[in-house]
Amino acid sequence: MNNIVQIERLHIGIFGKCNSGKSSLLNAITGQYTAVVSEIAGTTTDLVSKRMEIPGVGACLLMDTAGFDDTSMLRRERLEQTKKAIEKTDIALIICKGNDITEEVCWMEMFVQQKVAVIAVLNICEQRSDTQVLLDYIQQKAGLDAVAVNARTGEGIKDLIAIIRKINQQTQKGNTITGNLVKAGDVVMLVMPQDQQAPVGRLILPQAQTIRELLDKNCIIVSCIPELMDKTLASLVTPPELIITDSQVFEYVYQRLPEESKLTSFSVLFAQYKGNIKKFIEGAHAIDKLTEDSHVLIAEACTHAPLGEDIGRVKIPQMLRQRVGQKLSVDVVSGSDFPRYLNSYDLIIHCGACMFNRKHVLSRIEKAEGQKVAITNYGIAIAYLKGILGRVVYPEC
Repeated sequence: MNNIVQIERLHIGIFGKCNSGKSSLLNAITGQYTAVVSEIAGTTTDLVSKRMEIPGVGACLLMDTAGFDDTSMLRRERLEQTKKAIEKTDIALIICKGNDITEEVCWMEMFVQQKVAVIAVLNICEQRSDTQVLLDYIQQKAGLDAVAVNARTGEGIKDLIAIIRKINQQTQKGNTITGNLVKAGDVVMLVMPQDQQAPVGRLILPQAQTIRELLDKNCIIVSCIPELMDKTLASLVTPPELIITDSQVFEYVYQRLPEESKLTSFSVLFAQYKGNIKKFIEGAHAIDKLTEDSHVLIAEACTHAPLGEDIGRVKIPQMLRQRVGQKLSVDVVSGSDFPRYLNSYDLIIHCGACMFNRKHVLSRIEKAEGQKVAITNYGIAIAYLKGILGRVVYPEC
């Protein structure tokens, strides 16, 4: 399991007051002039992100946020962007500067309550005699890892990265896409439609990531389009141990499924890899309660131009309306757009979220649960609507 390639990008958020050195810290970690540094308060307006590979940690996304004490005219908009960054943050770096860090400690406690790992970063731009005193105070008051750095010179950055590496290793639980469904030597068949929705000349991200993981697990991979499924099965000496399909052809594949083979979909696998599949299965049962007066929200993680056969905007709404009536109301949001208040909805159906990290998806699940709104995902919903959810497998939690 430890040899499986990391495909989940660690999201590291940098938070603190205006002019505390957040942008300087981002630049110091990346070794590049990624964020604008200025003495003018509120220089960082929109969220600044940088993708990079940190040795010993892996693929990361660093996010520089606006100061949480922003008093400018754009305060509300900037803080809203900061809140969105919190929803997807795996590790929060809280920058402390000055003698009074009471507010920063409150933020640390808030992050901990939201189950976000926190590192207190004491930004020391000059020699101070009370550095260790402040570090001890943070560690005793909040019980967190704390490190002193000079964001301008880069002093202490290696120590900070060492702590990030330690936390990442402690929190990584070997969560993989296929989990315990396959082992080395298993034959796995992938059924992947190459229709109008498929990108030209490449596979979609869940397909590419799943193939890479199966290779790392030393599985034997057989791929085909739905129309060649029968011929592909006939070419095999024995049926595949597992068939992974695109959710939109669930029913077609199920009708041709060998008795000896297990069935799942990329979206179902990502329901657990990115979120909480038990919550999604519970949410799917809300479909039975829908009526023509109900209101459903379709949430897409990525943004793309709508297509005629779009699964989220066209096919799933059609399936739902065929079941409960044509007057069913369906809204669609994409990317980072997600309503603050969900109470007007009877059900949320989320995509596989290949473009989100797990923390982001779990934040949305918790938000829906907190407002008592059922939530499921594309693959689980389609399998439920087709009456085959009981035959679909997924990794054990």
